[in-house]
Amino acid sequence: MIVAVVGVVVLGCLAVFQVSLIAGAPLGRFAWGGQHVVLPAALRIGSAVSLVLYGLFAALILQVAGALDVLPRGVADVAIWVLTAYFAVGVLMNAASRSRRERLVMTPVALVLAVVCLVLALQ
Repeated sequence: MIVAVVGVVVLGCLAVFQVSLIAGAPLGRFAWGGQHVVLPAALRIGSAVSLVLYGLFAALILQVAGALDVLPRGVADVAIWVLTAYFAVGVLMNAASRSRRERLVMTPVALVLAVVCLVLALQ
């Protein structure tokens, strides 16, 4: 359960970050390739979509940890592996970002989430 809580807390922090980006905070150098200080409208929409996804990811993590029961077990078991792969790709993409800030901050964040999902998938 501790691993799941770590994952949900990290996703919660990312959600706060995305809300800040949507609101126009000058944090764009940490996200979406780091090309904008303040995100343009299209990327703000992307941040809003991210919020929804983070909620779904958190629910899946909590389900696999045994704290929720929303999806059939087989679906959750496959989905956590998909989410592990998603975050592993996120590690690579963030590490390849042109934005130094994004590389330094988001690469470790994606790595933590990939490890959380891997640990949960292997249990």
